[in-house]
Amino acid sequence: MTLVAEETRTIAVRPAKAKPRARNRHGRTRAIATVATLLALLAAWTLASSLGWVPALFLPSPPAVAKAFWTVATSGFVDATLLQHLAASLARVFAALIASIVVAVPIGFAIGLSPVGRGIFDPIIEFLRPLPPLAYLPLVIIWFGIGEASKILVIAIAMLAPIVISTAAGVASVSRDHLNAARSLGATRLQLLRHVVLPSALGEILTGIRIALGTGWTTLVAAELVAASRGVGFMIQSAAQFLVTDVVIMGIVLIAAVAFALEAGIRLLQRWLVPWLGKS
Repeated sequence: MTLVAEETRTIAVRPAKAKPRARNRHGRTRAIATVATLLALLAAWTLASSLGWVPALFLPSPPAVAKAFWTVATSGFVDATLLQHLAASLARVFAALIASIVVAVPIGFAIGLSPVGRGIFDPIIEFLRPLPPLAYLPLVIIWFGIGEASKILVIAIAMLAPIVISTAAGVASVSRDHLNAARSLGATRLQLLRHVVLPSALGEILTGIRIALGTGWTTLVAAELVAASRGVGFMIQSAAQFLVTDVVIMGIVLIAAVAFALEAGIRLLQRWLVPWLGKS
């Protein structure tokens, strides 16, 4: 009996030890593949520019782009430094994100909790969701002019649908057992929303915010076409007009890097606030 019990404990413990090892091994493999891919792309870019396969006007070399980055960061481009352009773009994106969260989360709750709410808001969201920002940009300019409000509004509209849809999906997927257990303990409707529905839907809401941030950065260049004097999108558009390709590529790389950093930040926040997500 002792041998059988000991063997049973060994068999039960082994999978628990193997699972973290397998996860770490997969993580290392993914990281190696990512680094190898980036290095291969950088090597191909360097080779194509150094051998003259593509003219420098169309594809500057990596050192030329790095030099443009340093020049714009120190001396500026179109009357603003790189930090000022980036700060203007981040201010617009985060202002639009806050506005979208304030509007989208209650709408998502209404869609997820009420058939009436779904009937009212679902057609509007499904109408806005497939529209490209350039389609409603002229109308926003006509209604709100060419100031900062119109730029923020264009980005906010683009961010709205992902947050609404993710919030509604999270609210609709709340466990009925959890709701019934809270009701049996005397929870009010407000307490159900605060202590059961919101924590259960928080993971989906943060996923929607992650998607919305990517959409917001995609919309940024279009928004900064509207009489902007600063911003990364404005900088890229100005450089393209004068065929300053190294600044264009530098701006594209900067947008990608900032978007990646924001994505990583939201993932860490999601892991901290909802550590149970994906583990059940």
